Amino acid sequence: MKLSRLALGLVLSTAIAAPALAADLGKVGISVGSLGNPFFVATIKGIEDKAKGINPKVEVTSVSSDYDLNKQFTQVDNFIAAGTNVLMINAVDPKAIEPAVKKAQAAGMIVAAFDVAAAGADVTVMTDNVKAGTLACQYIVDHLPNKSGEVLIVNGPQVSSVTDRVKGCKEVFAANPGIKILSDDQDAKGSRDGGFAVAQSLLTRFPKVDAIFAINDPTAIGVNLAAKQLGRKEFIITAVDGAPDIEVELKDPTSLIKASSSQDPYVMAGQSLELAAGILNGKKPEQSVILLDPVLITADNIATYKGWTSH
Repeated sequence: MKLSRLALGLVLSTAIAAPALAADLGKVGISVGSLGNPFFVATIKGIEDKAKGINPKVEVTSVSSDYDLNKQFTQVDNFIAAGTNVLMINAVDPKAIEPAVKKAQAAGMIVAAFDVAAAGADVTVMTDNVKAGTLACQYIVDHLPNKSGEVLIVNGPQVSSVTDRVKGCKEVFAANPGIKILSDDQDAKGSRDGGFAVAQSLLTRFPKVDAIFAINDPTAIGVNLAAKQLGRKEFIITAVDGAPDIEVELKDPTSLIKASSSQDPYVMAGQSLELAAGILNGKKPEQSVILLDPVLITADNIATYKGWTSH
């Protein structure tokens, strides 16, 4: 029996794909920015739960890069040596990570990025961070008299999620000529302690501030603590994450934090793992980059917010 070219191609492609269909999700390696950030703890839980749903015997190892690129390169090498199937990466630098991504793929790994981009990754799932910054900073503009005032952007590690948020924020401020940015380049390390230290410095330097955009919730909480210590309460603070700690702040009328663009780290990272497991078994996703929509939670709508998924 003669096969048409199409049929022959299908037979060959099926034969080639057959070994991949038997691929086992045996080992998953995770490298996140900071294990001290509740956001990343939630991403790890999302990956672990989804992986164990696919293979109850899967080994999941999670490590913290601490935003150190060289450390993350070493972690990838360690995962390669351990025979990891899937590398879940929260890249320190979205472009500079590419050699490590290629090395992992050459070793037979599927590389899935989450929260931030990673050049060359097989799949990426992240929040639309430009929109997250836009929402948080539009709230500031809408709540300033005559849409005018002097504002601070408390920046963070220059990963794509952070730079995208700042980009979205600045686009909003640029569209409103009454807004003056006093500072936008101070790295608070995406942490509560960093937010506290940077805010102490900035608030001492600037005697009058109308609003502050912090790039994530831990930073915002640190800024709020610094403001309280300095007796400053003339401004509002917005952020990004929608974390459990920020829910407490939004319910507290004495807190300066008034809004946060919410993400769902558990769902985001779990979806990235699920797609990676599919690729491992020959199922390529329709899109290699998936953006999830953030939702602005505020002191006004916090009562209806369901919070981060936890299981």
